[in-house]
Amino acid sequence: MNEARTAEVFLLAENRLLREALFRLLSKKSDIRVVGADSYSNLVQEDIAAACPNIIVLDSGGLACSNGSLISTLQATLPGLRIVMVDMDPDENTFLRAVRQGVVGYVLKNASALEVAGTIRAVAAGEAVCPQALSMVLFRFVAQAATAPSTFSWGSDLGLSRREQQMVELLAERLTNKEIAVRLNLSEQTVKNHVHRILRKVGAPDRLSVVERYEVQRFRAS
Repeated sequence: MNEARTAEVFLLAENRLLREALFRLLSKKSDIRVVGADSYSNLVQEDIAAACPNIIVLDSGGLACSNGSLISTLQATLPGLRIVMVDMDPDENTFLRAVRQGVVGYVLKNASALEVAGTIRAVAAGEAVCPQALSMVLFRFVAQAATAPSTFSWGSDLGLSRREQQMVELLAERLTNKEIAVRLNLSEQTVKNHVHRILRKVGAPDRLSVVERYEVQRFRAS
């Protein structure tokens, strides 16, 4: 195990009751210091940077509210920053999405106070933590990446146009339809139509599945 360091935690949660409960819980721990707590807003990034935490604890609204961009921006601003998500459901797709966005601690909503504190300590010490029930998901994902058919391509083999291939790249950035529309100077309805056609051509049930297949292919190519 890596040498533990003091966990300086910023609580970033939309759920006020959860935020306050975590503040009370963690403030009682001698090796954990809460340096800030807030809900999501356009200014919260500046507050976090000023507090200079080494761990951010997100609630279950984290992925939706930040869309991945906040996490990546903060990690670029604060080197060594680690992300823990709490109050989560044991959903495989949500778990993989969180891991792809940089989460290294994943705590289910039925976890005890000791488990939450233990996860934060472990992450502060350089470990990654997830429920045992979800650890197999990571093994399966890596195994699928290693054995994916080499003929799988995001080019003409799938019948994707250049615009659709560009759209897949933006989906992989976790952009919303509205954000993609702004990026490409298209209407939001046009983006929705493109995404619908991509799902049909790739044979994927949803946009997350498209991104997962794309990232498996990119993993194999790296």
